Amino acid sequence: MLVGLLAGCVTAPRLPPPPALISRAAPAGFPPDIRLLTIDREDFLRRSPNVFGRLAQNATGGSINYLVLSGGGSGGAFGAGALVGLSEAHARPQYDVVTGVSAGALLAPFAFLGPAWDPQLKDAFGGGHRLELLHSKAGSVLARLLFPRGTMEHNALARLVDRYATEAMLQAIAAEWRKGRLLFVATTDLDKRETVLWNMGAIAAQGGAPALKLFREVLMASASVPGIFPPVLIRVREGDHEYDEMHVDGSVTTSLFAAPHAAQLLPVGEVGKLPVNLYVIVNGKLAGEPQKTPLNTIDILSRSFDADLTYKMREGVLLALDYARQQHMHFRLTEIPPTYPSPSFIDFSPQSMRTLFDYAEGCAAGGQLWETPEYSIRRNLARIARNGGPAQDCPGSPSADTP
Repeated sequence: MLVGLLAGCVTAPRLPPPPALISRAAPAGFPPDIRLLTIDREDFLRRSPNVFGRLAQNATGGSINYLVLSGGGSGGAFGAGALVGLSEAHARPQYDVVTGVSAGALLAPFAFLGPAWDPQLKDAFGGGHRLELLHSKAGSVLARLLFPRGTMEHNALARLVDRYATEAMLQAIAAEWRKGRLLFVATTDLDKRETVLWNMGAIAAQGGAPALKLFREVLMASASVPGIFPPVLIRVREGDHEYDEMHVDGSVTTSLFAAPHAAQLLPVGEVGKLPVNLYVIVNGKLAGEPQKTPLNTIDILSRSFDADLTYKMREGVLLALDYARQQHMHFRLTEIPPTYPSPSFIDFSPQSMRTLFDYAEGCAAGGQLWETPEYSIRRNLARIARNGGPAQDCPGSPSADTP
C-alpha cells in the first residue's frame, strides 16, 4: 500500500520538459538571456562581450572583486556571519560579481547589496526561529517521500524566501545590475541533469510580479535539497509550446560557482585587463574528524549528503585555485575548520545556527577570516586527530595549527 501511495505521488501531473538539451526556451515574458546552460559555450561566447564589457567599465577601484558562495545547508550561517563580521571590521569590499549555490544562493542577494542589508541577513541566518526549517529529520524525509512537490504547510523554505526576497530587494538589485554589477545563482535542471546559471540582476530589472515570482522560484530551487525540500517546477515557453522544467539544489551538480564555470565567465575581453580579487566562502568543511554513523536510514542519508558535499567543495576549491593561478588572480578562501564541532548540514536548530553565525562573525570582525588556499589544502589533507584543536580557532587565525 505504501509503495502504491509513493508511486502515485511521484507521478503528480506536470508538463514535459523541453525536448532539446540546448534550446531557447525561457520563462514566459523573459528573454532567453536571463540564464545560461553551462554546457552551451556558443551562447556564452555570443553574449559575454556585452555583459562583461559593462562590468569592466563600471568596476570600482581599478579591480574586480568576485565573491563565490558555496552550498552547505545549515552551514550558510557561517557565510552570513562572515559577511556581517567583515562589515563590522570595515573590510568588506563592494563585490562586482557575486555567485551563489544552494545555501550560498540564499546569501547571495544580501552579499550583493552590501552592509546596508546586514540587519535582514542577520535576522534570516542568525539562528532565529525562521531558520528552524526542519523540526524533525525523519519527519521531513518522510514528508518529501509522500509529497515530493511539497505543500504550503511543509515548505518552510518557500516561506523563508518569500519573507526576505521582497519587491524592495528586487528594486535594489536591479539598480546595481544597471551599473554593470552581476549576480548569478545556480540551479540543477533535473530533467537535463545540467547546471543552469540565472542572471538574477536581469530578472530583477524586468520588474513586476512575474519577476518577483521567478526570482523567488530560482532561489528556492537552488536551495531545494532533494529529499529534504520539494523540487521547483518552472514553466517555460519556446515558440507556441509550453513546458515544465524541474529544478533542484544547485549543489547536485556544482557545490560552488567558481572554476570550472568561472573559467568561462572570467576574465573575458576587457575584463581580462583588470586585476581580479577572487573570494571564496565555503559554507562547510573540506575535511573533518571521523564520526560513528548510526545504523539507521536517516543518519546514513545525512552522512552520505555530507560526504558528497565535502568532496564536491574540495574539488571546486582545487579547480578554482588552479584557474586563479593561471589568470594571476588574488585568491582568498575561508571555510569551517575541520576541528569546529559543527553538526549535520541539515541541522537548522536555532542554537546551532546562532553559534556558527557568531563564530564566523567574530573571526571576520577580528581580521582572522581569510586564509590562503595552499594553507587550507595542507591543513585539510593532514592527519586530523579527534579534539585536535580548539574549536575557537579561526580559519585565518595565527594560532591555527600548521600541518
